[in-house]
Amino acid sequence: MTRDSRLRCGALLSAALLSLMATVCWSQQPSLTWLGGLPRYSQSIAYGVSADGRVVVGVAFIVVGLGRAFRWENGVMQDLGTLGGEYSFAYGVSADGRVVVGWASDSAERTRAFRWENGVRQDLGTLGGSRSEAYGVSADGRVVVGGAEDAFIRTHAFRWENGVMQGLSSPRGGISIAHSVSADGTVIVGLDYDRNLQARAFRWEGGTMQNLGTLGSDYSFARGVSADGHIVVGGTEDAAGRNRRALRWTAERGIEDLNLTYAQLLTPGSRLATAYAVSPDGRYIVGTGYNAATNRWEAFLLDTGFPLRGDVDRNGCVDDADLLRVLFAFGGQGYRNEDLNWDGAIDDADLLIVLLNFGSGC
Repeated sequence: MTRDSRLRCGALLSAALLSLMATVCWSQQPSLTWLGGLPRYSQSIAYGVSADGRVVVGVAFIVVGLGRAFRWENGVMQDLGTLGGEYSFAYGVSADGRVVVGWASDSAERTRAFRWENGVRQDLGTLGGSRSEAYGVSADGRVVVGGAEDAFIRTHAFRWENGVMQGLSSPRGGISIAHSVSADGTVIVGLDYDRNLQARAFRWEGGTMQNLGTLGSDYSFARGVSADGHIVVGGTEDAAGRNRRALRWTAERGIEDLNLTYAQLLTPGSRLATAYAVSPDGRYIVGTGYNAATNRWEAFLLDTGFPLRGDVDRNGCVDDADLLRVLFAFGGQGYRNEDLNWDGAIDDADLLIVLLNFGSGC
């Protein structure tokens, strides 16, 4: 598609949608949704979220260690069952909500990492031991990360792709677990223990693990990373070693407490304890917290309101610059900012998102 044809296409679509844009109001303010639980499983934790925030996966439970994987969409929580054992956990979901990863017990009660697609579960194997757990998946569902035992029963973070599981060595000499991976599968975040079992959040890229620090306590952990690897979410304790707090790390601001940043969304007594995943664009965050209204621990979906829908360049305004970015990338490969619906292709759907939200934030 030539530049002139792209511009003509944009102009025609803009003219056709002007009246629609004038009447449609898209709410892009921050919001918090508590997801509830399953029948017989009243409490819940959310571990993964799709690109548009519509699909959330996690576990519903009644006691520690006895849980069932769930997939939540449009207010409905679905039980995903097990592999023949007593429990299952869903931890990661692809950008379009199609691929789910996690771990479940089989009929012998062995814990194995799985990749689920179209109702079929695939055992991802181990690093030579008997156990493995999958926690994160890339935007297209091809790269899976987690933790697996080696032949000496030591757990290592792993990166799995096309049937091959690669172990990620810990520079601190202990064990490690990978919890999330960027859209293209190159940036991995998780938890790294030293020989004294002190834990630190890590960010892995190109074979190097980076320590992300804490909020003043002795440990921290990273559970989610945005598509470009610039936003990391997780949790830590306060300086007194109590009251776990959900956190977000960015290169610009460092670590911040989500309970303070989004205090206006919390009812008195409620608390966001841990953030487990973030959507590819960094807008949606899911995890678990205490809901004072129901007096129980529940999964939450936090819509931070940014970036605005259609804001390709992330400057807070959906304008001509965003439209041109999509037009110039039209027909190209997705899983980048111009791929606004994160479906792997930059096409009409992405162009319409810009047009429908044109002028927002400006």
